[in-house]
Amino acid sequence: MNPILGMTFAILAGLAMRDARAASPESPLRGTWALVAADKILPGGERVPDYGRSPAGRLVVDAQGRYSLQIFKSERLRFASGDKASGGGAEYASAALGSSTHYGTIAVDVPRHTLTFRIEGASFPNWEGTTQQREYTLDDNLLSYQVPRRPDGSIPVSVWKKLD
Repeated sequence: MNPILGMTFAILAGLAMRDARAASPESPLRGTWALVAADKILPGGERVPDYGRSPAGRLVVDAQGRYSLQIFKSERLRFASGDKASGGGAEYASAALGSSTHYGTIAVDVPRHTLTFRIEGASFPNWEGTTQQREYTLDDNLLSYQVPRRPDGSIPVSVWKKLD
Protein backbone atom coordinates (compact mmCIF):
# COMPACT_ATOMS: atom_id res chain seq x y z
CA MET A 1 0.00 0.00 0.00
CA ASN A 2 1.19 3.49 -0.78
CA PRO A 3 2.57 5.06 2.47
CA ILE A 4 0.72 8.34 1.84
CA LEU A 5 -2.56 6.52 1.29
CA GLY A 6 -2.00 4.45 4.47
CA MET A 7 -1.27 7.60 6.49
CA THR A 8 -4.39 9.29 5.08
CA PHE A 9 -6.56 6.34 6.19
CA ALA A 10 -4.97 6.40 9.65
CA ILE A 11 -5.66 10.13 10.05
CA LEU A 12 -9.25 9.75 8.89
CA ALA A 13 -9.79 6.81 11.27
CA GLY A 14 -8.36 8.86 14.15
CA LEU A 15 -10.66 11.77 13.35
CA ALA A 16 -13.66 9.44 13.17
CA MET A 17 -12.82 7.97 16.60
CA ARG A 18 -12.38 11.45 18.07
CA ASP A 19 -15.78 12.50 16.70
CA ALA A 20 -17.41 9.33 18.00
CA ARG A 21 -16.09 10.00 21.52
CA ALA A 22 -17.23 13.64 21.27
CA ALA A 23 -20.82 12.62 20.49
CA SER A 24 -23.60 14.40 22.32
CA PRO A 25 -24.56 13.17 25.78
CA GLU A 26 -27.18 10.46 26.13
CA SER A 27 -30.67 11.66 25.30
CA PRO A 28 -32.94 12.23 28.30
CA LEU A 29 -35.68 10.53 26.23
CA ARG A 30 -33.85 7.24 25.77
CA GLY A 31 -36.08 4.39 26.96
CA THR A 32 -39.70 3.34 26.91
CA TRP A 33 -42.57 5.69 27.71
CA ALA A 34 -46.27 5.02 28.38
CA LEU A 35 -48.95 7.45 27.28
CA VAL A 36 -50.56 9.33 30.18
CA ALA A 37 -52.73 11.77 28.20
CA ALA A 38 -53.58 12.58 24.59
CA ASP A 39 -55.57 15.80 24.91
CA LYS A 40 -56.15 18.88 22.83
CA ILE A 41 -56.43 22.54 23.69
CA LEU A 42 -59.41 24.12 21.95
CA PRO A 43 -59.14 27.63 20.42
CA GLY A 44 -60.89 29.04 23.52
CA GLY A 45 -58.27 27.50 25.83
CA GLU A 46 -60.26 24.53 27.18
CA ARG A 47 -58.30 21.27 27.44
CA VAL A 48 -60.29 18.16 26.50
CA PRO A 49 -59.50 14.49 25.72
CA ASP A 50 -58.51 13.99 22.07
CA TYR A 51 -58.24 10.19 21.98
CA GLY A 52 -61.07 9.18 24.29
CA ARG A 53 -61.32 8.50 28.01
CA SER A 54 -58.45 6.01 28.25
CA PRO A 55 -56.01 6.38 25.37
CA ALA A 56 -53.11 3.95 25.12
CA GLY A 57 -49.70 4.41 23.61
CA ARG A 58 -45.97 3.86 23.64
CA LEU A 59 -42.98 5.96 22.75
CA VAL A 60 -39.65 4.14 22.44
CA VAL A 61 -36.37 6.01 21.89
CA ASP A 62 -33.08 4.16 21.39
CA ALA A 63 -29.48 5.25 22.02
CA GLN A 64 -29.09 6.53 18.44
CA GLY A 65 -32.19 8.75 18.62
CA ARG A 66 -34.45 6.48 16.58
CA TYR A 67 -38.02 6.49 17.86
CA SER A 68 -41.34 4.77 17.37
CA LEU A 69 -44.56 6.34 18.67
CA GLN A 70 -48.12 4.99 18.81
CA ILE A 71 -51.30 6.53 20.24
CA PHE A 72 -54.65 4.72 20.14
CA LYS A 73 -58.13 5.84 21.10
CA SER A 74 -59.72 3.27 23.42
CA GLU A 75 -63.16 3.63 21.80
CA ARG A 76 -62.17 2.55 18.27
CA LEU A 77 -64.78 0.42 16.54
CA ARG A 78 -64.06 -3.27 16.09
CA PHE A 79 -64.44 -4.60 12.55
CA ALA A 80 -67.69 -6.61 12.50
CA SER A 81 -66.32 -8.95 9.82
CA GLY A 82 -63.11 -9.61 11.75
CA ASP A 83 -61.27 -8.82 8.49
CA LYS A 84 -59.32 -5.57 8.14
CA ALA A 85 -59.81 -5.65 4.35
CA SER A 86 -63.61 -5.94 4.65
CA GLY A 87 -64.49 -3.05 6.93
CA GLY A 88 -67.19 -0.47 6.47
CA GLY A 89 -66.77 3.29 6.22
CA ALA A 90 -67.39 3.90 9.93
CA GLU A 91 -64.91 1.19 10.89
CA TYR A 92 -62.20 2.59 8.61
CA ALA A 93 -62.83 6.15 9.83
CA SER A 94 -62.64 5.01 13.46
CA ALA A 95 -59.38 3.15 12.82
CA ALA A 96 -57.77 6.08 10.98
CA LEU A 97 -58.98 8.87 13.25
CA GLY A 98 -58.48 6.81 16.41
CA SER A 99 -54.76 6.31 15.98
CA SER A 100 -51.60 8.32 15.48
CA THR A 101 -48.38 6.50 14.75
CA HIS A 102 -45.03 7.59 13.38
CA TYR A 103 -41.35 6.72 13.51
CA GLY A 104 -38.02 8.26 12.56
CA THR A 105 -35.37 10.08 14.55
CA ILE A 106 -35.73 12.53 17.40
CA ALA A 107 -33.23 15.13 18.57
CA VAL A 108 -33.44 16.87 21.93
CA ASP A 109 -32.17 20.41 22.47
CA VAL A 110 -32.10 20.52 26.27
CA PRO A 111 -31.18 24.23 26.69
CA ARG A 112 -33.97 25.33 24.29
CA HIS A 113 -36.46 22.70 25.55
CA THR A 114 -37.24 21.57 22.01
CA LEU A 115 -37.73 18.21 20.37
CA THR A 116 -37.13 17.78 16.66
CA PHE A 117 -38.94 14.85 15.06
CA ARG A 118 -37.66 13.80 11.64
CA ILE A 119 -40.60 11.68 10.57
CA GLU A 120 -39.80 8.83 8.18
CA GLY A 121 -43.12 6.95 8.27
CA ALA A 122 -46.54 7.85 9.68
CA SER A 123 -50.15 6.71 9.74
CA PHE A 124 -50.93 10.24 8.45
CA PRO A 125 -49.03 10.19 5.12
CA ASN A 126 -48.73 13.99 4.97
CA TRP A 127 -46.25 13.85 7.87
CA GLU A 128 -43.86 11.49 6.09
CA GLY A 129 -40.57 13.16 5.22
CA THR A 130 -41.31 16.19 7.43
CA THR A 131 -39.37 17.69 10.30
CA GLN A 132 -41.41 18.97 13.24
CA GLN A 133 -40.13 20.91 16.20
CA ARG A 134 -42.01 20.93 19.50
CA GLU A 135 -41.42 22.63 22.83
CA TYR A 136 -41.35 20.16 25.70
CA THR A 137 -41.18 19.90 29.45
CA LEU A 138 -39.55 16.99 31.25
CA ASP A 139 -40.13 16.85 34.97
CA ASP A 140 -39.75 13.84 37.25
CA ASN A 141 -39.94 11.31 34.34
CA LEU A 142 -43.03 13.00 32.89
CA LEU A 143 -42.64 14.30 29.31
CA SER A 144 -45.17 16.73 27.84
CA TYR A 145 -45.21 18.47 24.48
CA GLN A 146 -47.62 20.16 22.07
CA VAL A 147 -48.12 18.98 18.51
CA PRO A 148 -48.45 21.58 15.71
CA ARG A 149 -51.79 23.39 15.57
CA ARG A 150 -54.45 21.66 13.48
CA PRO A 151 -56.53 23.39 10.79
CA ASP A 152 -59.47 23.60 13.24
CA GLY A 153 -57.29 25.64 15.63
CA SER A 154 -56.93 22.92 18.29
CA ILE A 155 -53.50 22.01 19.65
CA PRO A 156 -52.86 18.36 20.55
CA VAL A 157 -50.94 17.71 23.77
CA SER A 158 -49.11 14.45 24.49
CA VAL A 159 -48.02 13.44 27.98
CA TRP A 160 -45.76 10.41 28.58
CA LYS A 161 -44.41 8.68 31.71
CA LYS A 162 -41.04 6.94 31.57
CA LEU A 163 -41.22 3.22 32.24
CA ASP A 164 -37.48 2.43 32.31
